[in-house]
Amino acid sequence: MPRTVHMAARVLRLFSFDRSVWCVKEVAYELGLPKSTASELLADLARAGFLERIERGTYRLGWTVFSLGQVLLHSSPLVMQARRVMEELVTLWGETCHLAVLTGGEVLYVEKIRSERAMDIILSRVGGRLWAHCSGVGKVLLASRPWEEVEEIIALRGLPQLTPNTIASKDQLRQVLARVREEGYAYDEEEAMIGLCCVAAPIRDESGRVVAAMSLSVPAYRFYPNQQRLTTAIVDAARRVSEQLGYYQEDWAWWNDKRSRSRSSVPGISVPT
Repeated sequence: MPRTVHMAARVLRLFSFDRSVWCVKEVAYELGLPKSTASELLADLARAGFLERIERGTYRLGWTVFSLGQVLLHSSPLVMQARRVMEELVTLWGETCHLAVLTGGEVLYVEKIRSERAMDIILSRVGGRLWAHCSGVGKVLLASRPWEEVEEIIALRGLPQLTPNTIASKDQLRQVLARVREEGYAYDEEEAMIGLCCVAAPIRDESGRVVAAMSLSVPAYRFYPNQQRLTTAIVDAARRVSEQLGYYQEDWAWWNDKRSRSRSSVPGISVPT
């Protein structure tokens, strides 16, 4: 039974925005299974509602997956608490705010709120995945993992270079992640898309474990003049969500001291000019 569940999970993970339809022959080849085994797995998943057969031997995700996803989004304390703070950030800044987790070595976007004026970012749609090394949220999430785990992710996913600014080596990534751990935030400076930057910070649960990352994504020409204030805003916002999840660190002076040295004091979330 555990093996059957494992194989079913492997089948479901094949489906993505880029590849939403699979046939029996393709699944068998991709997973290294006999065609008869793949056919039986797909048929079983379709009978359970996790897949839908659209023509003989061809499948797409079923509505049961959608239903379960909605239950998760509307019952997760992380998403519910983060959404309120994200809405405030978007109202104040007029940009795009993301919430992401790390799963299977990739960034998974679980919530996204954008204003009317914000850049349309296809790479980060809800339910979409992205390599972790090229995004602010990804760097924050990788920085919370032991380096041995990061190396395993690199071996599995690689370090594809999306733009000339993307991190291209393990040594460079290791240095960047060390800095992220020290500073408590991460930048994406046109590393996933030319013309787009972001700043991200970690969200922690009551045990102090990093469970997600939140970011503000901003066109480069608006990001660089406001970089420090955007950083303050996202760090403060992520801290608020962490506290709502039960995490409390008595002394946030390290960040307040850093902020006061680099900019004039503005209480709460900074409002852009």
